[in-house]
Amino acid sequence: MRRLNLIAGLLFLANSLFAQTSPSNWTSQYWPARWILHPTAPSRQYGIFHFRKTIDLPQKPTRFVVHVSADNRYRLFVNGKAVAIGPARSDTQNWNYETIDLAPYLQAGKNTLAAQVWYMGEGAPFSQMSYQLGFLLQGDSDTEKIANTDASWRILHNPAYSPIRNDIPKLRTYIVVGDGDRVDAATYPWGWEQPNFDDKAWVSAKPLGFPTKPRGLGTDGNWGLVPRTIPMMEEKSVRLATVRRSENGKMENAFLQGKAPVTVPANTKAVFLLDQGYLTNAYPELTVSKGKGATVTLAYAEALIDAKGLKGNRNAIEGRTMRGFEDQFIADGNSKRTFRPLWFRTYRYLQLTVDTKEESLVLDDLLGQFTGYPFEEKARFAASDTTLKSLWNVGWRTARLCAGENYYDCPYYEQLQYTGDTRIQSMISLYVTGDDRLMRKAITDYEHSRFNDGLTQSRYPSADFQVIPTFSLFWVCMVHDYWMNRQDDAFVKSMLPGILGVLNWHEQRIAKTGLNGPLEWWNFVDWSKWQNAKDEAAGGVPAGARKGGSSILSLQQAYTYFRAGDLLSHYGLNERAEHYRELGRKLNKAVFAQCWDASRGLIADTPILPPGQPGKNIFSQHANILAVLTDAVPVAQQAALLQKVMTEKNIGSDTLTQATFYFKYYLFEAMKKTGLGDQFVAQLKPWRDMLAMGLTTFAENPEPTRSDCHAWSASPLYEFLSITCGIRPAEPGFKSVRIEPYLGDLTTVEGQMPHPLGDIAVQFQKTPTGSLTGTITLPANLTGTLRWKGKALPLKAGKQTVSL
Repeated sequence: MRRLNLIAGLLFLANSLFAQTSPSNWTSQYWPARWILHPTAPSRQYGIFHFRKTIDLPQKPTRFVVHVSADNRYRLFVNGKAVAIGPARSDTQNWNYETIDLAPYLQAGKNTLAAQVWYMGEGAPFSQMSYQLGFLLQGDSDTEKIANTDASWRILHNPAYSPIRNDIPKLRTYIVVGDGDRVDAATYPWGWEQPNFDDKAWVSAKPLGFPTKPRGLGTDGNWGLVPRTIPMMEEKSVRLATVRRSENGKMENAFLQGKAPVTVPANTKAVFLLDQGYLTNAYPELTVSKGKGATVTLAYAEALIDAKGLKGNRNAIEGRTMRGFEDQFIADGNSKRTFRPLWFRTYRYLQLTVDTKEESLVLDDLLGQFTGYPFEEKARFAASDTTLKSLWNVGWRTARLCAGENYYDCPYYEQLQYTGDTRIQSMISLYVTGDDRLMRKAITDYEHSRFNDGLTQSRYPSADFQVIPTFSLFWVCMVHDYWMNRQDDAFVKSMLPGILGVLNWHEQRIAKTGLNGPLEWWNFVDWSKWQNAKDEAAGGVPAGARKGGSSILSLQQAYTYFRAGDLLSHYGLNERAEHYRELGRKLNKAVFAQCWDASRGLIADTPILPPGQPGKNIFSQHANILAVLTDAVPVAQQAALLQKVMTEKNIGSDTLTQATFYFKYYLFEAMKKTGLGDQFVAQLKPWRDMLAMGLTTFAENPEPTRSDCHAWSASPLYEFLSITCGIRPAEPGFKSVRIEPYLGDLTTVEGQMPHPLGDIAVQFQKTPTGSLTGTITLPANLTGTLRWKGKALPLKAGKQTVSL
């Protein structure tokens, strides 16, 4: 059976086959292998290419390690079996290559290495940075050099592919994940990856004229090669669950189970609406037979929309239509042709529109290959309120769909790694999985994004330059988070120069008033309905950003300066540390002096001007949350202040701007700080409302929302473990633990999270008199303290019974 690409059952894509051989030999010397491309096709325009080489081995090897990369991307096959997809996304001066042991797929005698390489040109995703078309394979030693890319490789420019524009005008929203795929089966070189394929008509590949080099060598830019630092992505089969609607055709659920092919008669346009039942990221694989000239359009959506363009309940389909990202496959009349797009698609609903010509088309099968970063759910959480388990499960699905070769803000619309999102995603990853590799890569990506202002870019890797200075501050905080949770001094120290650049940029913009002065770029805070913030067309920005005087932005500076002070003093930069701590204190003092409204008991978003001048009496949860987190208001007043902003939506005649899902992460952090963690579970009503609306992942914003899957809204996972179970590092490197649970109305809670030394597990009951009993298990060599209602109990390694 010949297919466009082999199903995941034939994929290796298991991390065990991502070679553990050290690539250090190839990080400091020129590579003998050459970047290769088509000799005549344009190298910076859209094109899909196939590369092949046959090698002869005297015996089956026990080790055959190669280093592989491409621009934009590749899929590598050995003897017809797919073995790798890459490279991990990055920028051209930190261009990843994969190190792979091909030995399990090789045999004595002839072996065929083949790669599909695509270059999307103008239709590339914003997250795809690029130099030009190219493919590279370097053998690790003399044994493997027979496979090196050079003119002995053969290449074909595949005419079957053309792009489908899925852009902002078409989908009527901000979407930058690139074009879809249109594939004409009649011109596709079926079986091109198989050993017995005849490639005599293919041309010899063209080696590029410059030498292949790792990062830091050479006189020219092009690609600075670095080894991949994260594992290969997971793939596993998933199937759609239900046929929700059929027009001009009959399809049963048995088709979705792979048990009942569907025939669409000649000269018919049939539409089938299919429901996965939950949102997923997957490579759909559609297999068809016959139907020469028939066109099958695959459309993907998170939800259907009504006549007003609104989603409403995500389970509803009546009176609703599909507006989604599309691919297209044109049948050639042969049997068992399988379409699989070059990149994964995000969908709950998948609609097939089949338009046949003179011959009926048989839909043989349709399944998906789920893909994502191979996070393993090692944490667990349970409580007397069993409905919290649904919030955990949906939050975990949200976090998983927003993690691939980098973190995604959302998988459907952007797939961009934004710092504000990533800080929250990283904490979820650390607490739920214990895997810090994607967090390290993200921190490093932002370090690579720094530009001449001294700031990091807001999202990276990204071919479209964007700057959010508030996100540069959160990058500093991300480094602090990592430092608190991991013992990795060399890595953290390498970020200090960049941190100082970010801090200096903000320091230079403190006005004589002591608050922030006018700020360039996009000073995003939250997608809230900001009052009187009319000077920022991009939205999400409070008053006082463009012209100066924002208490929110001033307090975020202070929040970051204090964390930077911790880092700098730890690494011996005591004078700089104290300088930034003093700046933080001065910012706090200025905010309180100019923005505190004693009559309302709140920090205003901007200074309250003297009588007779235009008033700026604007108030938000954000300013007051940050005032708590920075100690800009006296400690004795913080709990009452936070309680006020959590319970009051209007302050007299003024509206209190509410934090959306994103900024509630900082509300939850303030609740921990002020001892109000018992109210955390009650704060989860917006998340319960999303479940009631049929969402299977957590959304970007309250309704109406663009994205149904936004990882910044998955923060309750982290908080279940850090607030409800109360597990937090007590000192840098998580060298000891502080456990301070907040059960609220819960009577029991239990949880477990991975620590570098082993699992931390807690099990608590709250007695009718308010006491706490239970057990705590700490890994060997970890000690800590249990706190409850002002009392403390020392903890030792191992399992122990506790009572306070």
